[in-house]
Amino acid sequence: MDFLLIAIIIILLFVVARQHLSIRKTNSELHQMRDKLADIIEEETAEKVLLQTNHQPIQQMLIQINRLLSYNQKVAADYSRTKESLRKMLSNMSHDLKTPLTVILGYVEKLNHHEKMSVEEQSEVLESLHEKTLSVIDLMNQFFDLVKLESGDVELSISRLSINEICRKNVLEYYHLLQSKGLHVEVEIPEQNYYILGNENALNRILSNLISNAIRYGSDGGVFGLTIRKEGENIAVDIWDRGKGIAEAHLDHVFERLYTLDDARNPQFQGSGLGLSITKRLTEAMNGAIRLRSTPYEKTVFTCLFKRLTF
Repeated sequence: MDFLLIAIIIILLFVVARQHLSIRKTNSELHQMRDKLADIIEEETAEKVLLQTNHQPIQQMLIQINRLLSYNQKVAADYSRTKESLRKMLSNMSHDLKTPLTVILGYVEKLNHHEKMSVEEQSEVLESLHEKTLSVIDLMNQFFDLVKLESGDVELSISRLSINEICRKNVLEYYHLLQSKGLHVEVEIPEQNYYILGNENALNRILSNLISNAIRYGSDGGVFGLTIRKEGENIAVDIWDRGKGIAEAHLDHVFERLYTLDDARNPQFQGSGLGLSITKRLTEAMNGAIRLRSTPYEKTVFTCLFKRLTF
């Protein structure tokens, strides 16, 4: 009996010692995790907590901690991008409002301090003042339209639309402007009607923005094109030109609100940086997608994709 009791005591001591070592190892691993987490938080790095362990619960905890770190790092990156985007937006908005408002103030002062102006001169100044005022109102309306689209306050009524007819109508509306710019027009619209679910006003605005954008920035290529084609289960509308195009560095940014290329600040172009943002939001609001590819002086193509209806 004494031998059996001693054996039991030895086994129990062994078990206790092993548990003690396991607890010490677990505590050591937890302390390492704590210290690493503290370093990551304090130094705001994009590191992960890496630890070699055979302890299953700690392995699972590490997986969840690293998932949380990845999520927090993504949130921080998104916040940083949003903050930078907001800074640029306010800077651009300030520029785009300050310039025409300064011109408007100049016209007003001219009218106030030039009593000897002829009726004809006054009429010219008033016409210019009217045009500049309308441009400011248009810019503000675009800005508020974009804010409403991004906040989800705009509900589009959706119906069955013939994309062929809407594209024909929009090209015809710009045809005289295209001719006045000396542009060769290449339109490929199939005889067979293709139908999508969309909002006609929104689709008109999308096409208008893209066509006017091609005219404004692509006229030096001498060609304007619009093509409707099938792409898998979708209908693709390509609006293209052969102008100076968009450098690769800008391709990922052109749909950002108030993002403009350097030459868009040239009064000759008068770009606000809002048209393409609105175009993207409207396209997505109709469950569509928009993409861009550009090879300068070869072809710049904006493609709108919509789900094709088969009924």
